[in-house]
Amino acid sequence: MLLRQLEYLVALARARHFAKAAQACYVSQPTLSEGIRKLEDELGVPLVQRGRRFEGFTPEGERVVMWARRILADRDAMQGELQSLRAGLSGRLRIGTVPTAATAVALLTQPFCVANPLATVQVFADLRSEDIISRLRAYELDAAVTYQSTVAAHDFTFVPLYQERYVLLTQRTAPESGPAEIAWEEAAHYPLCLLHPGMQGRQVIDAAFDSVGVRVTPRVETDSIASMFAQVRAGHWASVVPHAWLHVFGVPPGMHAVPLVDPVRTERMGLVLPAREPVSPIGQALIDVADRAVIAATLEGLPG
Repeated sequence: MLLRQLEYLVALARARHFAKAAQACYVSQPTLSEGIRKLEDELGVPLVQRGRRFEGFTPEGERVVMWARRILADRDAMQGELQSLRAGLSGRLRIGTVPTAATAVALLTQPFCVANPLATVQVFADLRSEDIISRLRAYELDAAVTYQSTVAAHDFTFVPLYQERYVLLTQRTAPESGPAEIAWEEAAHYPLCLLHPGMQGRQVIDAAFDSVGVRVTPRVETDSIASMFAQVRAGHWASVVPHAWLHVFGVPPGMHAVPLVDPVRTERMGLVLPAREPVSPIGQALIDVADRAVIAATLEGLPG
């Protein structure tokens, strides 16, 4: 069995198209198809459902794709470890994040790059929780920052970073500072702009409103935290935003950020990596940075 044959299979799983998979591997389509056929002959089972075009994998093929991804990830980790022993950690860290946690990722990437000057970082922002899980399982991400509740049922390594809590962001209508806090039940009466209902951050907010017996119907929905800030500035909307985003924007002029209470809702956020032994060198380097960072305290501060 050749690693190249496994690369062909993984490329086909990613592209779902023979010609595109061959192009990604820089080989001709007959070369890719022949490599996969040889792999099938060696394993003694059909892996691909063939017709006039790619029609999917057999059940055995789905399992082999999973193993192929793991084997290739281990190959890459071995090469990375040898490179780090010889000349220092290099390669690319691929890290994903749900929209609400993008600020925490920024606090990890900067010290990671300082500690590992030969490495680069690729950030995949605004991912849905299910996308993060599938990409981690496919070894398309080295790590992610997301809700612990999302990954608790999965076999991942979880490193706690901070507790997400929530504020009501409104336009300031008077010179005075306004209330020091506001109840979720009262916040439900504001004209709201919230995240899309399919997003984990929105589901957390809906659960908080449900806990006090109210349901909200926002007038505007978006998939971006930055967009919610913009909507509040441009219109008469209010929004429920994670407190961590105030670390980036502060409380913009003309706005008011009020902690939401009764109840004080928090969600544990952390760094998530595939559970594997040994941990990949680039993953371990990120864990080391997370252990040294004071993310929770930093996110409590406002810019300036």
